[in-house]
Amino acid sequence: MDQYTIQTSKQKKIFVMAGLFILATSITLLGFALSIFSLINNISFTVLSSQIPGFVFGLAITFLGARYFLAVKKLKVEVFKEETHFSWSNFKKSNT
Repeated sequence: MDQYTIQTSKQKKIFVMAGLFILATSITLLGFALSIFSLINNISFTVLSSQIPGFVFGLAITFLGARYFLAVKKLKVEVFKEETHFSWSNFKKSNT
């Protein structure tokens, strides 16, 4: 009773992965747009009483979006493997 087989259709997996890719791409593009917008309009944000250019925040968001995109790409490979199966043991804490 440690392992259960849950049937998920390939179509559902494709739909979810497409949503994750759209989200990752949106984050990346919005970060890039913030960078360009902040650069053109000379926008800065106050953080801990310091002025930080909006361009820097845009670059950080762009980087995080690109990193998330790569993580989703890696997840896609794992999800679509044939030997992938559901197991409750994947959710147990390790004793380290």
